[in-house]
Amino acid sequence: MKAILLRVGIDKGTDGTLAPIFHDGSFEYIPISEGDQQSKEDRTYKNTVGRAGKPLSTYLPGGIENRTMHFDPEFETFTYGDPTSKRNYLLKLREEDMLVFYAGLSPFQNDKHKIGLYIIGYFTVKNVLDFNQLSQKEIERYHQLYPNNAHIKRSYDTEDLVIVVGDKIRSKLLNKAVLISQPEYDKRGRTYHAVSSMMEELLGISGSIQRSIPPRVITEEHNLKNLQHILGMLSL
Repeated sequence: MKAILLRVGIDKGTDGTLAPIFHDGSFEYIPISEGDQQSKEDRTYKNTVGRAGKPLSTYLPGGIENRTMHFDPEFETFTYGDPTSKRNYLLKLREEDMLVFYAGLSPFQNDKHKIGLYIIGYFTVKNVLDFNQLSQKEIERYHQLYPNNAHIKRSYDTEDLVIVVGDKIRSKLLNKAVLISQPEYDKRGRTYHAVSSMMEELLGISGSIQRSIPPRVITEEHNLKNLQHILGMLSL
């Protein structure tokens, strides 16, 4: 068994901002904006109400509220897809492995939390679909099975697409985010997000997690059990 950690969600590089974390540790999962104008997605930041009961645009700067969203991962049928270099890492996942998602969050109307990278959810892997290896009939079948997936919504051009499907019972968008980063400084004095010393000890990973490539991979049994405890998958 192994776990792969990937960064997802809106960020300053894509849309100029981060999703909010609230005083009690709850948060909004806000996806990046959709870059494909042909996507069938019709949800925007303005017309989509978050878990806290307000439009997602409430937490975002003006000017982007009408952008459609690229919901990837999506936590309804639990799929995550990627046709880029990440596909090579996704293809290494097997049934029962874990795909863990973290995102940049910023405190909203509170000073209890800090800007950082937080685990927001996870999949327990049920299946990994390499669309390069599928027949046209199989591709059409998976389009019907997983219409919520952001890449399925884009088009039938599925070259290089890999979709990870999570087990519905053992996959989850967390209720409260888990901080895994601490600020560090590069040689030019610029701040970046690195694995916190506590998480380095618990999870056995280290270094910058500012970006997903290369993703952090957890393979040691005791680190995986620590991860499961953190996610609430095991009783303490």
